[in-house]
Parts: sequence; structure tokens; C-alpha cells
Amino acid sequence: MSTDHDTTRRELLQDAGKLILLSGAARVALQTMRGEPVADPDKYKMADHWWGMTIDIDKCIGCGNCVKACAAENGVPDGFFRTWVERYYVDEDGFEKPEVDSPNGGMNGFPPRERPAAKSFFVPKICNHCADSPCVQACPVGATFESPDGVVLVDQKYCIGCRYCIQACPYGCRYLDPRKNVVDKCTLCYHRITKGLTTACCEVCPTGARKLADLKNPQDPVHQFLRDNHVEVLKPHLATGAKVFYKDLDGSVR
Repeated sequence: MSTDHDTTRRELLQDAGKLILLSGAARVALQTMRGEPVADPDKYKMADHWWGMTIDIDKCIGCGNCVKACAAENGVPDGFFRTWVERYYVDEDGFEKPEVDSPNGGMNGFPPRERPAAKSFFVPKICNHCADSPCVQACPVGATFESPDGVVLVDQKYCIGCRYCIQACPYGCRYLDPRKNVVDKCTLCYHRITKGLTTACCEVCPTGARKLADLKNPQDPVHQFLRDNHVEVLKPHLATGAKVFYKDLDGSVR
């Protein structure tokens, strides 16, 4: 039996499909010029993909380009973030907890620190698009759901703004949009990846620290990345099935 809830989800995915069909020859030409993969939008099949992301911490320079690109691409309100960058500052003695700062989400980079540090590094944060998402389980109306291709989405037409999912997310990746009083978060640029494009944050990263990953594609470089490197997810003890994989994640990161 079909329910309003199911219909709403179906309509959201159908809307995404309509957006795919609207991609024109100009977009394809631009992709070709850039050497990007060109997907046939009519042939995109959700069941053929399982999306995630890899992040090489050693390559992140804290420039904030990813944060700015995400805000521009997705219309993120000021003071809120779908993605952000944190700077970890570990003291010389190594016994104190690390200091963590993220001024304006790292959007405009980071000011220099005066005190010396044993080490300092940047960690981009984003929705982990968990396979066993606590936010999906916490939503009382099913507005938050997992798409067949592994992306956690929010049906804002059905969201009641109760904030349960915000409290349930252990990664702090959700916020209540003050303009619409509904929950918003990273969608892994779903409107882009279903057209064969990468995410806005990956596209502008000057060092290639971020990479979109299709875990179902045997030709995707993600498989070699996972084989050749020491890779972890954030808070693995929570067993959320997080699909954002960090290379050489420092033990001080939380």
C-alpha cells in the first residue's frame, strides 16, 4: 500500500531525475573541456552506485575553498555549514588535549598561531552519509532517508523541524535552516553527482585532498586508495557505517 510518506520520497527522487534530464549540451561541452566524466543522464541508475568520499589530511592546506564553494553551490545561509574545516593544534608536550578552531567554518582560512606546536593539521568535516544512519532512525516522520545509491537526504517538504535528527547525528553535520525552519545538511551535491560531475567541494580543492568515491564502481580509484593507505572513519566505535574515509587520521581527532 502506498503512503504519503512513500509518495513524498518518490517525488523527491523523481525531481532529482528531472534535474538530470535538464542538463544540456553546454554542460556536456564544459565537462569535456575539463576532462571530466560525462554521464548520460537518461541512463543513471541509482542501484549501480554507492557514494562516499576520501579525504587525505596531509594534503589539506586549510584554504577554505571547499567551504566557500559549498555555500555558493547550495545556498547555505551565513553562519551555517554543510562542510567546514577544523584546525587541530597539538601542544609540544603532547599531554594536553588538542586545541581545535574553525573560524567561520574555515571559510576564509586560518590566522597563524603564535605558540609553537608539536604538530598542526587541518581536518575537513562533512556529512558521513552513514549506511546505518542515526539521523534516519531518529526522524519521527521519515523526512530523513537513505537513497538507493547511498546518499542520506532530507525531504524538506516533509520535515517538521523537530531537530531530533540534529541531536542524533554524532558528527554535528546538521543544522536548522532559519529561513525555512527545516533541517539541512550536505547532500553530497546529489544534483551534481547524478549528472556525472563531482561535488563542488572536491571540484575546487587545489590539492586534491577530497575525492568523490563510487564504492560500487570497480574502476574507481577509491579501491586502490583504501588498499594502499591507512584509512579510518570518524568515531568508528559508533558503527554508523560512515562512508567518508580519512587517510592517516590522527588519534587526537574527535
